[in-house]
Amino acid sequence: MLDKKDEELLRLLQRDCTLCLQDLAEAVDLTPNPCWKRIKRLEDDGIIIGRVALLSKDKLNLSLTAFVLIKTQNHSHDWYKHFVSQVKNMPEVMTFFRTTGEYDYLLQVVVSDMKGYDSFYKKLVSSVNGLSNVTSSFSMEEIKYITQLPLLC
Repeated sequence: MLDKKDEELLRLLQRDCTLCLQDLAEAVDLTPNPCWKRIKRLEDDGIIIGRVALLSKDKLNLSLTAFVLIKTQNHSHDWYKHFVSQVKNMPEVMTFFRTTGEYDYLLQVVVSDMKGYDSFYKKLVSSVNGLSNVTSSFSMEEIKYITQLPLLC
């Protein structure tokens, strides 16, 4: 169970995981050792699953974001395992969901340009048989992008 200090630690770490232990401890009114123990517990409990650096897509020439909707006629367990393993290993795929509704899967793909997307698309359809429809929409403008989860505990 999370308490208010845990929630505040999570908020702070989501905003900036490079904060030093002393600063985190002061922000939640703890000394460093109990603060470190809380963070360690949050990691051990699987609430904190990693710490990363966020990179600029534009500075890395990755300015095209595509949302790829996929339909399939094949829903066997073996096909699913193969499909998931192929897509998970494609570095262009940022998010990957199995969905309800008209489409079976949704991918968010980041590439440099339309030529980069075409290469990704060809790799996708050649590595997995049984895709009955692949439809893409391209982002014209990123209006909101955050990585922080809403902590409404």
